[in-house]
Amino acid sequence: MIHCEDKRPKVGVGVIIIKNGRILMGKRKNSHGDGTWSFPGGHLEFNETWEDCAARETMEEAGIKINGIRFGTATNDIFSNEEKHYITIFMLADYDSGEIKIMEPDKCEKWEWFEWGDLPRPLFLPIQNLLRDNYNPPIN
Repeated sequence: MIHCEDKRPKVGVGVIIIKNGRILMGKRKNSHGDGTWSFPGGHLEFNETWEDCAARETMEEAGIKINGIRFGTATNDIFSNEEKHYITIFMLADYDSGEIKIMEPDKCEKWEWFEWGDLPRPLFLPIQNLLRDNYNPPIN
């Protein structure tokens, strides 16, 4: 039996990593959003700052270091089919160092850099919501 408290929204952190005017995205697999493109990211852990979560998830998933981590925006994401509800905090960051690797091959098929105006499809629901809200990250 599922209790009400089990249905509360979870907090996800997505990291919009900028390098040479492009954004890093990975193709998801074996999770909700299978086959869609998303930014590095994951669940915010207890007592973790948003910035620490962004740096940790990026290293765990792509094997690279980031800097200049700052708040971008947030979305309210309801995955009806999966009966999941997330608040996704999007952090902006600049690429720092390291070679991009698929660190979790069971969760990510590939990593690629894209221009914001030419993102791949299909997109993970939180990113669809970003675009619906007309969010444009400040890409220098």
